[in-house]
Amino acid sequence: MSDLVDADAPEAEPSGASDGTDEESSETAERFVATAPQVLVAGVILIYVWYFTQRSLDIHHALGTASYDSALYDQGVWLLSQGDAPFVTLMGRNLFGDHTSFILLLLVPFYWIWPAAGVLFFSQSLVIGLGALPVFLYGRKRLGSEWYALIVATAYLLHPAIGWTNLENFHPDSFLGVFVGFAIYCALERRWRWYLVSVVLALSVKEDASLVLVPMGVWVAVKRDWKIGIATVLGSVAFMAVAMFVVMRSLIGVPTRNTWRLPFSQPDDSTIRAGWRIIDTAVTNPTALAEHLRSDDRPWYLWQMTAPVAWLFVRLPWIALISALVMFTNILSTFWYQYQIEYHYSLVAVPALSLGTVHAIGALREGRWRGVPVRAAAMGVLAVASLWTTYLWSPVPWGRTELFYGNPNNPWAQAGHAIVEDIPADAIVSAHYRITPHIAHRHEIYQFPTPFRAVLYGPNGNVDGPRIPERAERVEYVVLPVTTDAYPVDDWLLIESAFDLVEINDHWILYERDFDVPLPPPRE
Repeated sequence: MSDLVDADAPEAEPSGASDGTDEESSETAERFVATAPQVLVAGVILIYVWYFTQRSLDIHHALGTASYDSALYDQGVWLLSQGDAPFVTLMGRNLFGDHTSFILLLLVPFYWIWPAAGVLFFSQSLVIGLGALPVFLYGRKRLGSEWYALIVATAYLLHPAIGWTNLENFHPDSFLGVFVGFAIYCALERRWRWYLVSVVLALSVKEDASLVLVPMGVWVAVKRDWKIGIATVLGSVAFMAVAMFVVMRSLIGVPTRNTWRLPFSQPDDSTIRAGWRIIDTAVTNPTALAEHLRSDDRPWYLWQMTAPVAWLFVRLPWIALISALVMFTNILSTFWYQYQIEYHYSLVAVPALSLGTVHAIGALREGRWRGVPVRAAAMGVLAVASLWTTYLWSPVPWGRTELFYGNPNNPWAQAGHAIVEDIPADAIVSAHYRITPHIAHRHEIYQFPTPFRAVLYGPNGNVDGPRIPERAERVEYVVLPVTTDAYPVDDWLLIESAFDLVEINDHWILYERDFDVPLPPPRE
């Protein structure tokens, strides 16, 4: 049987489902009774959401989160909830100039009710957990068993990239798991209205969601509906172009700040120029490109991404290959974090790998292998691979990875929370990067030593730029750790010359500006 026939053949109903008459269907519609697998998958998702929300909050209150990437989103969404432009002073650029994450607008009403970073951490765990739903829904249809669907949905949540994304502060990318997952599911089931909704929502998360939506559009064009597929490709590319070359360029002056992540590029290259350098290298010196892709354990990243599904997708690889472009760009990047499974860049590839695995298992012929039903054997292999790779690489209690749970009652955290209580709510503050997530709800807050030195600040994210005089003169409070080796001597001398020490404990110091004393001149 060909792949195309396998992909589109009638699929078995989930075990226990009615095959019935109109009368039976009407009765089922009137009185829905949940099955055991449905209750269990709901329980698995609820446990996942509770566990990772609690861990995220514990890490946050233990001063385990940072300006990047927690406080900047908290400040940006809070500003939006106040009706203000989301110019995030923690990074020195507009929230939507960093990435066009318009999905964050959906969180604004929750900040009207509960203006706290907990909204970010709960929503992140919730949407990541809900990413198991499209896997379950397609699994019960494709595999003909809700019990099998429960296994594949649980395997999705156990994938190392899923759990690590949940614990990496907060990132809007977390929404891509559920939106991309539902887009693929709706395409498989030809539910085109919901497919459109899912694609639009995925694009609202980030401009580079097109890296997975374009391959999906190609698959839709070939396997489902060529008009819808082409519309997906063109729409995704058009949105990315508008997001980068209109929205982001108008807000930060360039279409992206990440050209430096492209290999073989030069410091002054435009995005297009940097892209052409990669193409030129691939044509004129393919060995250099191959060496780059093999360097720094990049193949190991691909192994870690695909081992949790036991490479079962190779039987019918087309759905899984939707993730190929985004994984390729991750290993192509010079940015180390992109090809490490512990960071959020990997989550967007998992829905296609998981649904592609379901799709491939569903294509296996009925029959037995050494007395075991072939499909059951494949499910057993998937379960073992998922549990084993979870043990090896996931941030779970039964794994071998050393975990940081976060203890909000540790002395360092308690001292930090105590010292910021004396800072007025509307004061302008420059603080250590572990403190900023807890005082981010203000119009001006900086990660020290910014604005006295512009570090990781501005449209281009200067690593170490000059003082920003108009902002430095306005800073009223500074919060620093007591350890003098945390910052250069010049930074300490500046603060001690123009600020008064108003409070100190075993771990933190709070300074208040003496506006009668001018700031010393910037260092050369």
